[in-house]
Parts: sequence; structure tokens; C-alpha cells
Amino acid sequence: MGIPDIRQLVTLEFEVFGHVQGLNLTKDTRDRCTKAGITGWVKNSKRGTIVGKMQGPKTEVDKMITWLSSEGSPGCQIERCELRNQSNLNRLDYKDFAIRF
Repeated sequence: MGIPDIRQLVTLEFEVFGHVQGLNLTKDTRDRCTKAGITGWVKNSKRGTIVGKMQGPKTEVDKMITWLSSEGSPGCQIERCELRNQSNLNRLDYKDFAIRF
């Protein structure tokens, strides 16, 4: 045991379900991730969901997952947020957080 390393880096993929497209969720996700020091990407999927990948400090990624799971942008009706391929990282694979098309 001991003090958790606040610099622990994690990576994960996410998909947000519900009424989430057309409500600035991709833009707000990018802006919040950039401010939190999280790198990766986000985009609208053809299935009507928002998908993406985040890499960054575990504490900040956890806060973003909470926001994507329950709050989101104004007007969003989030049903759920699924996470995949979660693991620890030694270094980030991305320089910034981008919106993909």
C-alpha cells in the first residue's frame, strides 16, 4: 500500500450511447480533455453514438468518464458510457486531443 501515484497514466476507449449527437458533445469533450491534460480523440459514429480514446492521468480520465457517463453537454440524454481496452501506460501516444471525422 502507500500513496497512489497521481501521475499514473491510463488509456481507454469509450462509447457514449443516448441522444448525444448534434449537441456539442464532441467539442465539449475535446475542450474538457485538453484542459485536463488528456490526449486522444473523439468522433460521431455512424450508429448515433460518440466514440473515442483517452490517454492521461488516471484521476483526470476518471473525472471525464464520470462526466461522459452522467452529465455531458447541455441537452444530452446519456443512456450509458461503455469502456473498452483499459490499461496503464508508460507514455502518451498522442500529442493532443482531436475531433476526428
